[in-house]
Amino acid sequence: MYELCKRLFPICRSITGDGVRETFRIIQSEIPDTKFKIYEIPTGTKAFDWTVPNEWNIKDAYILTPSGEKICDFKKNNLHVLHYSVPVSKDLPLSELKDHLYTLADQPDLIPYASSYYSERWGFCLSHNQLMGLEDGIYHAEIDSVLSPGSLTLGELILPGMSDDEVMFSSYTCHPSMANNECSGPSLITYLAKYLSQLPERRYTYRLVLAPETIGAIVYISRNLDYLKSHVKAGFNLTCVGDDRAYSLIHSRYGNTLSDRVLNAVLKYHYPDFDEYDYTKRGSDERQYQAPGVDIPFVCFCRSKYHIYPEYHTSADNLDLISASGLQGSYDCMVKAINALEWNQKYRLTTLCEPQLGKRGLVPTMSSKETYQQTLALKDLIAYSDGTNDLIDLSKYTHQPMERLIPLIQKLLSCGLLEEVK
Repeated sequence: MYELCKRLFPICRSITGDGVRETFRIIQSEIPDTKFKIYEIPTGTKAFDWTVPNEWNIKDAYILTPSGEKICDFKKNNLHVLHYSVPVSKDLPLSELKDHLYTLADQPDLIPYASSYYSERWGFCLSHNQLMGLEDGIYHAEIDSVLSPGSLTLGELILPGMSDDEVMFSSYTCHPSMANNECSGPSLITYLAKYLSQLPERRYTYRLVLAPETIGAIVYISRNLDYLKSHVKAGFNLTCVGDDRAYSLIHSRYGNTLSDRVLNAVLKYHYPDFDEYDYTKRGSDERQYQAPGVDIPFVCFCRSKYHIYPEYHTSADNLDLISASGLQGSYDCMVKAINALEWNQKYRLTTLCEPQLGKRGLVPTMSSKETYQQTLALKDLIAYSDGTNDLIDLSKYTHQPMERLIPLIQKLLSCGLLEEVK
């Protein structure tokens, strides 16, 4: 996953354009299933209250100082240009140029990320310290970009299961060179696709979607709303999942969906000090999937949450911020959630009173204080398997992680001591 992030990091992405297509070509080459589909949605397409904008592509951007020094060089760091800038080639004094320069005064050494998708303007981003050091005089601003009718690019992979009920994962492909905020989400999605593709069987159908943030999600929902509402039982937006800091769960609007329950149960045992946020702290595409009238059961999963970690939307969100171990931890959480969902049924004991476990080889045939403790999780599982509790409930009542209960459930099912309650 980290190596994939390294390949994606240099690409200049925005909500449309060739950088997005290049990103999809790389991801498509990694996913073993040929059913990964790419869609191009034309400029002008209506999606609820939104319209797909013109496509933006850029070749170069820079400023020449009065002494001839090239600064804000797009080719050295693609955060230097205001994304979606209209083309410009003009000389102007520093007093006028400053109206088109964007900095972070409270992080004076960093280049901010800024964009203007739906209002035409041009500009550059630079560190505040660099701005303060600019000399008076005439500067030359050059942005070699094109805004013209084109399309918006979406990617979708559907992996069929035994049921038409779906679990959905989403992330976005619209930010330039930022490692945690951009590259980590698509990388994790890619490797979850690999994991799901090799499962011998899937109870759920899995839908994995990559699209530009906000406009891409809105377009995707507008094309699939009725089907998503009737089939998606749990959804997870994945972003900022590559660093080594605490895990974060941003809940659905009311915090009561299957997605909330299962991810909360996973994190409780995987990383008990995880951070929880209610829906008022939303900020990514969970906004669209949980919007009133859409109401698809979605939560957002992060390591450091967007808007909170100090490197967010700056040049400090680089490949040093993320790590293989950080990505692995996020992957492990999602795999645990997938496995829990696959086994998240209600279970009922098929005997009255405790079954005799020893004759079935489920517990030692000699009893002692030590063997009693070793078999307590199994006995607690049996005690709460009354047909009203699903796996998430059983984890709660037995105080056991779901991944420990799953093999016990498998043994009891194979012995005929448990049955699924449909």
